[in-house]
Amino acid sequence: MSSTLITNARMVNEGRTFDGDLRIENGRIAQIGTGLTPRDGEQVVDAAGRWLLPGMIDDQVHFREPGLTHKGDIASESAAAVAGGLTSFMDMPNTNPPTLDSTILEAKYELAKGRAWANYGFYHGASNDNLEAIRALDPKKAPGVKVFMGASTGNMLVDNPETLDAIFRECPTPIITHCEDTPMIDANLKAFQEKYGDALTPEMHPDIRSREACIKSTRLAMSLARKHGTRLHVLHISTADELALFEKGPLIRADGSRKQITAETCVHFLHFARPDYATKGNLIKCNPAIKDVADREAITAALADDVLDVLATDHAPHTWEEKQKPYAQAPSGLPLVQYALVAALERVHEGKLTREQVVQKFAHAPAQLFDVEERGFLREGYFADLVLVEDVPFTVKREDVLSKCGWSPFEGTTFRSRIASTWVNGQLVWDGNKLVGAPAGQRMTYDR
Repeated sequence: MSSTLITNARMVNEGRTFDGDLRIENGRIAQIGTGLTPRDGEQVVDAAGRWLLPGMIDDQVHFREPGLTHKGDIASESAAAVAGGLTSFMDMPNTNPPTLDSTILEAKYELAKGRAWANYGFYHGASNDNLEAIRALDPKKAPGVKVFMGASTGNMLVDNPETLDAIFRECPTPIITHCEDTPMIDANLKAFQEKYGDALTPEMHPDIRSREACIKSTRLAMSLARKHGTRLHVLHISTADELALFEKGPLIRADGSRKQITAETCVHFLHFARPDYATKGNLIKCNPAIKDVADREAITAALADDVLDVLATDHAPHTWEEKQKPYAQAPSGLPLVQYALVAALERVHEGKLTREQVVQKFAHAPAQLFDVEERGFLREGYFADLVLVEDVPFTVKREDVLSKCGWSPFEGTTFRSRIASTWVNGQLVWDGNKLVGAPAGQRMTYDR
């Protein structure tokens, strides 16, 4: 494999920004320094002062394969991801069939071979009747086990108390939870239907899938994790109220120990808020719901204050036709990977986050949390998963969307940064305007 020298870059890594050069050889970062000189035959990329970051690791996506590929698939959605500077992803198990045993898990890995533009990991799922499969899971085969403690599709809502307790007691990997209390949501929906009949609107979504439903379920997950000493990662925090439940401080403490219970939020909770339902409607309908402006501001501050540990997308595409249905029939979820990093960088331009914090939450922390081997950092010897960002504004247009669904909730938004280049395992896969080369994603491995 030929080598590449990136010169005159402003690198952001491990809490600091510095100017320098980076050499890629054999798919890895071979050298980081200043004044590096090109070798014979080496490709040279002059970064010209643009930002060079480790590729983002998205620990929460729904790429819809197998079984739901009219919405998206591993190839289409990973293409959108690398266009957005996301070089690794961890895909959720609520596909068809759901990923409830090791045979189905390995089949998903086979589907990704040679087709994924980004590096890939697949979660094992939990249900009320697959405890033996969870016990038997090789912890090196999956980033974690996903437990839906709220509403889910198919056979993936774990609501049996004894099973839930056993999963937290015996799971060999970190547990990842979607926390919303289903009985509370069902009661809210019934009350709204009795009052409004069929005239439900997207503006009601944050009240039907209420903050109280989030808080109750999050408390339950945390109590089980503390009872059994389980490593727990609570996904997509959407309310200011939940923030008080989590420990403030770095993911990796000064003594080298790691937080037992961690929390994540998503880019759409940093960008949208209740007033946006008036114009976006079902396009921003997701679970848990986007809530109030005060929640958005508190969540952003909690990222900066190390109360929230990870930033992700919960990328969950649906077709345009599906999203045009009446509120009650329209599915929840939105496509996000292509514009997630630039959306996060808007908070940098606003002065609410720093670039170093975005890189920590979107690249370093997922690697640390899930024990990902040799990714997520600009370090010599690590895989060359890189993204070059330039502070040049652009406006999101529908014709530029690479996700199979063909639309974005960010359409019409002007972002102040854009993705200039993306490398995966040392291969240039996005040149700022189009995909180049062939899919270069590899199966992620875990140091456990």
